Amino acid sequence: MLSSINFWMCFAGLIYLVAGVSVLRKEISAARGWDKLITLGCIFIAVPLAVFAPEHFGGPMRVQDIVPSWMPAHLFWAYFVGCSLFAAATSLTLRKFVRLSSTLLGLMFFLFVCMMHIPNALADPKNRFAWAYALRDLSLAGGAWALAGLYSRASSPQQSKWMISFGRIVIAMAAIFFAVEFFLHPEFAPGFPLEKVTPSWVPFPNVWGYFTGVILLAAGIGLALNKKSRVAATSIGALMTVLTLFLYLPIWILAHGGTTPEIMEAINYVFDTLLYAGTALVLASTLPRAPDRVEKT
Repeated sequence: MLSSINFWMCFAGLIYLVAGVSVLRKEISAARGWDKLITLGCIFIAVPLAVFAPEHFGGPMRVQDIVPSWMPAHLFWAYFVGCSLFAAATSLTLRKFVRLSSTLLGLMFFLFVCMMHIPNALADPKNRFAWAYALRDLSLAGGAWALAGLYSRASSPQQSKWMISFGRIVIAMAAIFFAVEFFLHPEFAPGFPLEKVTPSWVPFPNVWGYFTGVILLAAGIGLALNKKSRVAATSIGALMTVLTLFLYLPIWILAHGGTTPEIMEAINYVFDTLLYAGTALVLASTLPRAPDRVEKT
């Protein structure tokens, strides 16, 4: 049976998914082609945030262990982050105070990178997963700030430009790094580099690793050079969405016969990948449709 924490994580995700689709139903209906997927970017961020929030309330003893040792009141920070995740998920779902919430969400992820991931990576520089987690959360910060930049174009156009550019560059860096990782280690589960080997029931597991690497490399280069950047960001979002639905969701379903920690691990895989998909799609929504068109002089 699912533990209470797993239940509340899934329940929160379902509530925010239904609410998000309901709020955006007109926009989704009006969008055409890949824009339908791009429209779902905020939902793909809000749902994972809502899923991860109860973990900070139901299992705070585990969460507080990753708070830096020099910080006081570890338990407080576990609950504070849980409340922050719920607040950000609510804002993105209802489309209220998005500029403020996405700015603060980006700041939270950036602090995670500076205070936890970078020190962990420097403590063990050969640990490729430590660098992957640092780049993942840096990408999440960049995507959130790009969204804040989109909502500040009218009032602060220069600031908006820099925030979107930061998101584009850091997501490009992460995509290229992840691509190299999959070329070197194609046997690991695709998406962003995870400490999980692709399950044996997946046909041609190494092919999926190489395929993911090719998509991420091409998209990362496009974003870095600002060439067809909207298409590049959308490609990353589409890839991560497909992997969420057709790889990690089945892994989650098959895990229901296992232990509670195995189920929670599967939940994290599903919504980590969905969160990364949402980040790329949100970035795509901030980029012009024809960024490569240069006026002739």
